[in-house]
Amino acid sequence: MARGAESAGRRVLPFGIDGPPQIAALVGGAALTALAAPAALIRGAPPLVPLGTALVAATLTGCVACYLHATLRGKFLVWRELVAGLGLRGGEKVLDLGCGSGAVLLQVARRLTTGQAVGVDLWRTQDQWRSDPRTLRANASAGGEGRRVGLCTADMTTLPFTDGCFDAVVTSMAVHNLRPVARRRAALAEAVRVLRPGGRLVMVDIWVGGRTEALAELGMRDVERHRVGPRMWWCGPLVPTSLITARKPGP
Repeated sequence: MARGAESAGRRVLPFGIDGPPQIAALVGGAALTALAAPAALIRGAPPLVPLGTALVAATLTGCVACYLHATLRGKFLVWRELVAGLGLRGGEKVLDLGCGSGAVLLQVARRLTTGQAVGVDLWRTQDQWRSDPRTLRANASAGGEGRRVGLCTADMTTLPFTDGCFDAVVTSMAVHNLRPVARRRAALAEAVRVLRPGGRLVMVDIWVGGRTEALAELGMRDVERHRVGPRMWWCGPLVPTSLITARKPGP
């Protein structure tokens, strides 16, 4: 069972693995190339063939290790810091776009008292293994956050919420799954629409080219982009994760 590390002293809950097809492909490629190297040596292939195959196998194995660390531990460490940085006082209403099994949503809910953490998803297991509202509800109940969590099955490009009803919008490894690319901008527009004036957007994702420009065009202020670092390398430094933060103009 795939598990994600939560804060020290708390139960470790099953949150699933991001992008199951991708990690399956990496594991399969690493295994095949690892077997191909000695096979080439046995067949009497030129020395460079098994050596090159072994190097590919080692590279893919490293990618698998990075990927598993990112999805099972790294993202929890990153989001623990980001949620703490939101400075939630307890009464806010926070939206999580593409909440999956609740890795980020429940960290937010844990910091609320009278507020609510609302998760939106289409619950596609190809995006995250164990992405299911029942899994999220079980995780929320096990951690004691159930009464502060709300769930909504919806497309993040057409959110069923009124304008300006959330104090913050967060999203982790979700927007890149939208295709074509125009749908990603639609999701950003919806995130901006449901934010109250002065509300904050915190996005962690891969392949984020053009998103800071799109947010600026949508009227967001203080738009910044930073690399998250090795804690969320999905295939070594070849597939890094970026953090994008922005604020909606207002009080």
